[in-house]
Amino acid sequence: MTDFFYGIEDLFVNVLFAPYDWLRALQLDSWWLANIFSWLFILVGFAAFVYWMLQLKKYTDSGEENKSITSHSYL
Repeated sequence: MTDFFYGIEDLFVNVLFAPYDWLRALQLDSWWLANIFSWLFILVGFAAFVYWMLQLKKYTDSGEENKSITSHSYL
């Protein structure tokens, strides 16, 4: 079982966090370049949020949702 957890450690330390090690090795003086991954995650999250809101608006405008009070038997 310990090999499983060491495998997870190896995946994160040596593969998934490799770009962060690369950025740390550059010794970036610019705050913007040092935080490029954070900005990319923020942009991807914002794009996903806008997409989700547009899909919700499209679903609401189509009128498919049953908004009657008796939509559930327990009501």
